[in-house]
Amino acid sequence: MSLDRRSFLTACTRAGIASPLLPGILYTLAAQAQEAAPAAKPPEAPKITPEMLDQAAALAGVGPFTAEQKKMMLGGLNDQRSSYDAIRALKLPNSVAPAFVFHPLPAANESVTGGMTPPCSEKKEEYGDGHWIAAEPTAPAHIEDLAFATVGELGWLILNRKITSTALTQMYLARLKRYDPKLHFVITLTEERALAQAKAADAEIAAGKYRGPLHGIPWGAKDLLAVKGYPTTWGAGGFEQQSFEEDATVVQRLDAAGAILVAKFSLGALAMGDKWFGGRTRNPWNPSQGSSGSSAGSASAVAAGCVAFAIGSETLGSISSPSTRCGTTGLRPTFGLVPRTGAMALSWTMDKLGPIARSASDCALVLSAIHGPDGHDLSAVSADFRWNPGFEWKKLRVGYLKSEFDPPAQPTLSEPAPHETAEDEKKREERNADLLAAHARRAYDRRYDLAALDKLRAMGVNLIPVELPSLPWSAMSPLLTAEAAAAFDDLTLSGRDRLLTEQGVEDWPNDFRIARFYPAVEYIQANRARSLAVQQVSALFQRVDIIVTPSTDTQLVATNLTGHPALILPNGLRGADAPQPPAIDDGNHDDIGGPGTPVSLTFLAGHYQDAPLAAFASAYQQATAFHTLHPKLD
Repeated sequence: MSLDRRSFLTACTRAGIASPLLPGILYTLAAQAQEAAPAAKPPEAPKITPEMLDQAAALAGVGPFTAEQKKMMLGGLNDQRSSYDAIRALKLPNSVAPAFVFHPLPAANESVTGGMTPPCSEKKEEYGDGHWIAAEPTAPAHIEDLAFATVGELGWLILNRKITSTALTQMYLARLKRYDPKLHFVITLTEERALAQAKAADAEIAAGKYRGPLHGIPWGAKDLLAVKGYPTTWGAGGFEQQSFEEDATVVQRLDAAGAILVAKFSLGALAMGDKWFGGRTRNPWNPSQGSSGSSAGSASAVAAGCVAFAIGSETLGSISSPSTRCGTTGLRPTFGLVPRTGAMALSWTMDKLGPIARSASDCALVLSAIHGPDGHDLSAVSADFRWNPGFEWKKLRVGYLKSEFDPPAQPTLSEPAPHETAEDEKKREERNADLLAAHARRAYDRRYDLAALDKLRAMGVNLIPVELPSLPWSAMSPLLTAEAAAAFDDLTLSGRDRLLTEQGVEDWPNDFRIARFYPAVEYIQANRARSLAVQQVSALFQRVDIIVTPSTDTQLVATNLTGHPALILPNGLRGADAPQPPAIDDGNHDDIGGPGTPVSLTFLAGHYQDAPLAAFASAYQQATAFHTLHPKLD
């Protein structure tokens, strides 16, 4: 049936309606009425009624409408609803993107000048002499002594024939098998593929064909990246046997660089948290806790010395959070720097792929191999990533988010309510205790944040105080869940969402259902607010080149929405006097590790300034050496 949208919109306009109702609300109400009706044969969807309009108006936050307005709307709304089935019948796969593309660069205006076009040149980075490391490493007596070596060190040893890729690959495969029962980070070992690749790498290097610093280096993929011949499970129940016939672009590029794929790593189901259909991925520093997520296995395996580097993804914290919990270094690139073809889509306007490794320089070496457009992901742009280990970072202007380093505000505790029951009193006391514990943890970790500022000043950095713009960041976050609900629409409509491991109030099945009641107009309005956010955050990077911040929620939400790059790095270990962790890890907080666990720091930069960002972070790591610490697993 053709849909007369013009008549519908005209009727709305004449009725004085400024914001059309969310069609999904009306569909849901009508579907409920249909379920209640007897079904001798497949019934037609019941007509939308004035009463349904009243309920939908309340859910959408518009109206109330007069009887005359509702009368005019009903015909158009019933016609509009009839279009849903035709679209749903297409059975759109997750790989089909919407007919719009997000690019994070701000439009030129008076407050933001320059940088409106991604920096680009045709010159490619050349490797071949091992210049990516400052000092030549020594080959150990035992290959396993290299478990926590950097990509740069391993690459130099392979280039100079001190070790073989085959020996290194066998060592990492053995460690993956040894520690997976404890940490649960492997979904699928790609052992046969890996050993064949390693053998080929050794032959090529022996013949003088060297592909660069990743040649012969074992790595792992978050299991939302397609790899031909192996399952790609997305960590989710119901998808355990899913497979694709073509490798993801990032996998292809790492193959071309000579890297060795040894495993597909766990992710929380459909890229949320650290719980997947096989269990919960663990933090190597404290295996009683989860690794955080959703790049759970990627961070855990790197931290445990079971792979040289891994690829993760981030939509709203999925590189940052597990890097914080596990003490790894994660580089979330500028949105659009790395193509996502062959990766599970969660949010087309927010998903980013990036490396998780032991150092900022390792992340830079990986990003050098995977960035750039592929002709398929239309959000991927042609922009330079020119990694220079000798970059003169001291010329960078460095800011810090001043208010984020202030003492945490005292929590507001709940007072007893009149006629409070014993059960209510217990719940209130538990909530208050949780608030006080979170405050104590933040106050303790602040000493590491302040120490980082002192260290930067000792390095000669002049820190400039800045603040994020005051915008309704959390009000823009439903953009993510609306796109995610569309990406997994069939799960909700078919009821297959029941197969997902987690079914709580904060988990995907509930989020997907809620997102169906998000009005299309409000989605567009939130995107318009996002345009303001891009402009205003970009304006900060006209004043400074780098921003230092704790790895906290506000900047995490803000910069994921604006597409700015972030580098998350370990910033020390908590002492024996650290607050004890809660008995239960609910997965909602990254700072609960307790004594002997890592803390993190985040550096931010302007769009496509990922290389200077990595250079600055590398300088900090060379001055602190926190990235060289690793957990005791045995």
